[in-house]
Amino acid sequence: MKNSAILLISCPDQKGLNAAIHDFIYRANGNILHADEHLDPDRNLFLMRVEWDLASFAIDMREFGKHFQPVAERLHMHWRVALSSARPRIAIFVSKYDHCLADLLYRRQTGELACEIPLIISNHANAERWATFYNIPLHVIPVTKETKAEAEQRQLDLLRPHEIDLIVLARYMQVLSTDFIRQYPPHHIINIHHSFLPAFIGARPHQQAFDRGVKLIGATSHYVTEVLDDGPIIEQDVVRISHRDTVEDLIQKGRDLETIVLSRAVRWHIQNRILLYGNKTVIFD
Repeated sequence: MKNSAILLISCPDQKGLNAAIHDFIYRANGNILHADEHLDPDRNLFLMRVEWDLASFAIDMREFGKHFQPVAERLHMHWRVALSSARPRIAIFVSKYDHCLADLLYRRQTGELACEIPLIISNHANAERWATFYNIPLHVIPVTKETKAEAEQRQLDLLRPHEIDLIVLARYMQVLSTDFIRQYPPHHIINIHHSFLPAFIGARPHQQAFDRGVKLIGATSHYVTEVLDDGPIIEQDVVRISHRDTVEDLIQKGRDLETIVLSRAVRWHIQNRILLYGNKTVIFD
């Protein structure tokens, strides 16, 4: 595991930004490992991710803010810093479709996702085999229109003691209420859903897509906001459909895409590669 720190910055574009940031790290004897930046000229906004080795860094990271704040104030920066060694605590929500859950648990088990998963929450018992296999507690909380508020309160009561950093909706087929979403900081809930081109809503979207003879289907992962499916998009992908594909083929290809797109989004979040502005994301290399 790398012993490094990651600094994410957004501020008005101006001369000397790169020099100020690199000079600050250099003077504290830090060795920069990666640096990536983006400029939005329409907003005159500069965004940057810089990662440096902590082996000989002279500043105690617990006091980093005290040392960096004068630079940030002078250049009007919004910033946050994270350690690559930190392992965020993730809760996975899932319903009957368990392909994304199984994929995330496997990637965590192999070390691809550097995180802890202390619990799984579902409104169905289908995920029990995966929870048992990976030895993670599963909490089944049925949800109906009449019991939604009570069910969400039970979920929150389970999440709080575990100090959850991120909630991943791995094909959780319930819409989270505004009250639930507000219990977590913005952009700490990630969702995945299919993205048929054109869009098909309602029941049996794969059948609708098949009946229209679509040539592309896709998947989208995004942060959850109070406006349904309107949060900043993290990752998307598509796959081509042939006239030879059946409805079952569309479903299988869609599931493959969903697992890939969701795992990328979660990995980038864990690695602190995402910076948000407006309703958009920048994904740094």
